[in-house]
Amino acid sequence: MKILAGLGNYEPKYLRNRHNVGFMAMDIIAHAWSAGPWRKRFQGLATELVIGSEKLLLLKPQTFYNNAGHSVGAAAAFYRVKPEDIIVFHDELDLAPGKFRMKLGGGAAGNNGIKSITSQLGPDFRRARIGIGHPGDRNRVTGYVLSDFAKAEEDWLIDLLDAIAGSLDLLAAGDYDAFQTRVTHKAPAPDVVKRGGPDNED
Repeated sequence: MKILAGLGNYEPKYLRNRHNVGFMAMDIIAHAWSAGPWRKRFQGLATELVIGSEKLLLLKPQTFYNNAGHSVGAAAAFYRVKPEDIIVFHDELDLAPGKFRMKLGGGAAGNNGIKSITSQLGPDFRRARIGIGHPGDRNRVTGYVLSDFAKAEEDWLIDLLDAIAGSLDLLAAGDYDAFQTRVTHKAPAPDVVKRGGPDNED
């Protein structure tokens, strides 16, 4: 069993916010792999799917973003899933828009949802970080993440979410490096496309 948790805020007004890209990833994955209906479980909405011999729980915490750890922690305790088998999909200010990076452990970098999960599990879970860029001024961060994606961002956003869903067999198998490589190959970030090659940003 692996748990895939997407971070977001559950109220309809937040639906298309940058902060809700984790929820968007869960919805695209569920649709692409014909998962069952979402059900209320673990202070969230959950559904299951099987890829090969691997069972995955998809989870959208309904606790509000900053308290997501209560939901993820409850699911982890119920299934006795180790932190390294929990993958949290979330927006990342420190990555350029459209970049995608996997990471095991580390700090929260000011992300309160990650802080909440760390308080429940410790730091050694996996983060699937979806770059949204930084507004350039820390005083503008809250308004930025709680704003909808711009029209100009829709193409890369759709391509990236589709690439994540289309590469999920590698994630289910635990081949995390290959998963990241395939996703970034199928949906290179906009700046990578413009410059004609990848960069070395972690």
